[in-house]
Amino acid sequence: MPAKLTFVLDTSIFTNPQLYKKFSQDILDATEDLLYLMEHSGAEFYMPLSTYDELQRMVKLGNLTPKFELVIRLRNPKKFNLNVPAEFLYNFISDLRARINKGLRIAEEHVKTAKGRENVGELIRSLREKYREALRQGILDSKEDVDVVLLAYELDAILVSADEGIRNWAKELGIKLIDPTFFKELLEEMASRKKGGDLF
Repeated sequence: MPAKLTFVLDTSIFTNPQLYKKFSQDILDATEDLLYLMEHSGAEFYMPLSTYDELQRMVKLGNLTPKFELVIRLRNPKKFNLNVPAEFLYNFISDLRARINKGLRIAEEHVKTAKGRENVGELIRSLREKYREALRQGILDSKEDVDVVLLAYELDAILVSADEGIRNWAKELGIKLIDPTFFKELLEEMASRKKGGDLF
């Protein structure tokens, strides 16, 4: 019998409107439907504890909490036992340095245009937006993001996330990815096969 498929999930699967609205307009109803499909898919699902804490700050699961913790296994990556290629670290630092330099150039440009301008608030908003885009878009910018990538790497699992930074750095490590916009259809297909006795 083939081994079960293993997935590692990010918060975006539950909080990104483009994803959860495939189930329902209501985020809790969508989560309940998603958990039902996961439960009947025959696969295993994981989420780091830090990511689960982040999700709980964004969505009040309420009565869905026991079901969530039953269907999705909550555990952190084994950070002290996990070997990550040095090339990954070098690439990460190189990317981070380039982003910092880009952010510095953006700040310098905004300072130059500030002279004689009356609407300083508008300038600050523009600086914040461009600076945030330069430094945070497409990068691992939180411990939750790192935990998701490391857990998927450790388990040799399929990572499911709509976060551009998580997906970019997962590719660097050779982690399997699926397009999250098709996650619902994938789960439905898996649940259908399991029901018919043809698991994978």
